[in-house]
Amino acid sequence: MTQATAEPQGSAAMPEAEHRIEPTSQSKLDEALAILEDHKQEWAALDIDQRIELLEHLRDGVVEVAQPWMQAAMEAKGMAPGSAEEGDEWLAGPASLIKNVSLLIASLRDIDEYGVPQLPKDPYTRPDGQVVAPVFPADGWDGLLFMGITSEVWMQPGVTLDDLTENQAAFYREKSPKGALALVLGAGNVASIGPMDALYKLFVEGQVVILKMNPVNEYLGPFLDEAFAPLRERGFFRVVYGGAAEGDYLCTHRLVEEIHITGSDKTHDVIVYGVGEEGARRKASNEPRNTKRLSSELGNVSPIIIVPGPWSQKDLDFQGVNLASSLCNNSGFNCVATRVIVQHEEWDQREGLLASLQKAFANAGDRKPYYPGAEARQKMFVEHHPDADEFGAKGPGRVPWTLIHHLDPNQADDICFTTESWCGQTSETALSASSVVDYIDKAVEFCNDSIWGTLSAGIFVHPKSMKDPAVAEAVERAIANLRYGTVALNHWPGISYALVTPTWGAFPGHTTDDIRSGRGVVHNTYMFDRPQKSVMRGPFRMWPKPVWFIDNKAAAAIGRKLTYFNADPSLARLPGILLSSLFG
Repeated sequence: MTQATAEPQGSAAMPEAEHRIEPTSQSKLDEALAILEDHKQEWAALDIDQRIELLEHLRDGVVEVAQPWMQAAMEAKGMAPGSAEEGDEWLAGPASLIKNVSLLIASLRDIDEYGVPQLPKDPYTRPDGQVVAPVFPADGWDGLLFMGITSEVWMQPGVTLDDLTENQAAFYREKSPKGALALVLGAGNVASIGPMDALYKLFVEGQVVILKMNPVNEYLGPFLDEAFAPLRERGFFRVVYGGAAEGDYLCTHRLVEEIHITGSDKTHDVIVYGVGEEGARRKASNEPRNTKRLSSELGNVSPIIIVPGPWSQKDLDFQGVNLASSLCNNSGFNCVATRVIVQHEEWDQREGLLASLQKAFANAGDRKPYYPGAEARQKMFVEHHPDADEFGAKGPGRVPWTLIHHLDPNQADDICFTTESWCGQTSETALSASSVVDYIDKAVEFCNDSIWGTLSAGIFVHPKSMKDPAVAEAVERAIANLRYGTVALNHWPGISYALVTPTWGAFPGHTTDDIRSGRGVVHNTYMFDRPQKSVMRGPFRMWPKPVWFIDNKAAAAIGRKLTYFNADPSLARLPGILLSSLFG
């Protein structure tokens, strides 16, 4: 295997996309900010009943634009009608946004009645005293639709059971909250990220929002503007357009008080320190040019730890599709896409799992590499590892699914460990260990110390393995010790994003001059002020086939039906979803 010098740590560089909508002029940006400035205190003082009413109208608005929104996204991303890709787009687009709105309505009603959002189950403490709050399923519908998936939010040390409610919904505990104006720099990959980030600023932190669309998916702006019309008409929300120049103008504008970005660590550093030699000098001496509060979600080289066990061929094939789906989703343009699969070198099924993964990639359909620079980034990884496996169409405008396996875990500067590829590329490595328990502990240390980022990590473990008390204890220890904002058991951590009740963001503790996966959280509809991580758990194998699997033939129908179900849950809508699931 040829190993070249690795790229600098972080996200690979991405060129700016061509504009579909004319950038908003500076005069129009000034006008939008002036309107928001004039209404920020009104928004801060608005009573809960009016907030709930606005959210109800907003939910209706998303329902109205959902179909044309989806049509525009499918055309932009080159999706075939009825494909698994269409299902992904429904689920990560209008379905997630509507669920977010509905959960915020429920939380605001709880705040109005009880003072804080009410948890679905009682919180508890772990043996070390860390407080854990169950957050999913949030209701009976979740339990029916998400097939055994649960989620908890673990609090930062220092939070106790007695004061947990005092660490919820900080904005709503203020007697005279002060208005603020936040800039949200929208992500270009997942349709719901920008509007959901805006919802967090608006309804959890109490700030008016100017949302700048990313050039990659700015075609969604008019639909979001229409859906958010109840807030826009009151002067609480604005959508604007543009690239780096408009983003820089907004970031440094005197009226913008806070910034939230979903993007890359490099974009974060440009905002904070500037560009070129001057920016590098400022970062080296930690002299930011922009000192506004900045929250961020900035990507990850996302690992999955495979715990060896008595896996059958059906298990291997199921998890091969599971792993492939975690990369192929959204053409690989997810900050939570699986980038490193960690195995036990002595496991006799290591090659079997790789074979099942290769089979899943070979059967996966081609997807359009719609994000600028994807071909160059994939080529860069293959140049470092010319023996990489490539599956699917090649040539101009194509990026084959790329698997780089049998990496040396001791090669700390390997590009696969240090750099987020942001395309359809993943990798595999293995650690030598004297036992399964020893391997699990080593895998956690490897992920924490050798792989870039802290956004999400996963662990796959067979239920028979968990019957061994020592293995079960090691898995629980791994969940606790992994320094990631989301840890998922048996399934892709990206599913946690769509649950919405868990937090979404990096593990806390990053500094401005070493930001990695970012700082702060979003989603978090129970409004915890001091969360540490979210932990999602699911069955090792699921039936019916999960809707997010790349070979689910009913994904589009399920995604569409689930979107409208989230807007108006009812027993009448449930059979259609369940019936479609049986044909996946």
